[in-house]
Amino acid sequence: MTKIHIMALRHSAFYSPLLMTLAGGYLRDEGLEPTYTVATPENTVPKNIAAGTCHVAQSAVATSFAALEAGTPVGPVHFAQINERDGFFIAGRKAEPEFTWANLRGKKVLVDHFFQPLAMLKYGLHRQGVDFTDLDVIDAVDVDAIDKAFRAGRGDYVHQQGPAPQQLAHEGVAHVVAAVGDAVGPVAFSSLSADRGWLATDMARAFMRAYRRARDHVIHADADEIAALELEAGFFPDIEPVVLAQTIAAYQQLGCWTPEVAISAAAYENLLDVFEFSGLITRRHAYDEVIVAPPE
Repeated sequence: MTKIHIMALRHSAFYSPLLMTLAGGYLRDEGLEPTYTVATPENTVPKNIAAGTCHVAQSAVATSFAALEAGTPVGPVHFAQINERDGFFIAGRKAEPEFTWANLRGKKVLVDHFFQPLAMLKYGLHRQGVDFTDLDVIDAVDVDAIDKAFRAGRGDYVHQQGPAPQQLAHEGVAHVVAAVGDAVGPVAFSSLSADRGWLATDMARAFMRAYRRARDHVIHADADEIAALELEAGFFPDIEPVVLAQTIAAYQQLGCWTPEVAISAAAYENLLDVFEFSGLITRRHAYDEVIVAPPE
């Protein structure tokens, strides 16, 4: 077996197409033995790709915008999509079957302030006729603190990636009322990234064959089956099986995982719209500056 080193920018059931590539045995079918690590502020994806200690990573096309804006060389390129929709949800203290985004006006909302989720939420609100400044926003700094704050009684609503809001709902602490992915629509959200040189290798082609098979499985398989494999692989030791399955089913229904693995020009243009709206880019950067076709 040849070792293949895989990293994640964030770890979540949202990235099940990649997690299933590892958990489902697809890489081993291609003669690849995977390692999997989650990046930290000190141990980043670009640093590891540059050093050769990471072959392929879960990332986001938008992570390349800072370099493009600064006019500095772009490191890893993005060659396949993982999700074509935002994966964050809004959960509230009570059930709201008739929820509209206008319900958030004047309410205290715990918001994830990581650069892309925040930009997506602002744009999604805008598309629904609500201004971000209409919310009484609480910044609790990181995902763990956001969850703890809501559990402690802070905020009327909370903005979280799955399975955190599904876990709150399972415990009777909150009710999931909306998906940011519905508000924003299709967009180049999360991606697979790698060095251009590695993408020309046999390993990259083998990885891509495995990823295509795993992605197809995640799109079409029963959510309970996918959750069981992810739990067996040890990816979510603290999440209850029913919660993980509910989260995966929610992402399937939302349309986050589509059969096409290439990052479309249309999805990229929508991403530029999101970041332009928040003032995070000063020009519409060319598609081929950061995106390449997946290995065949």
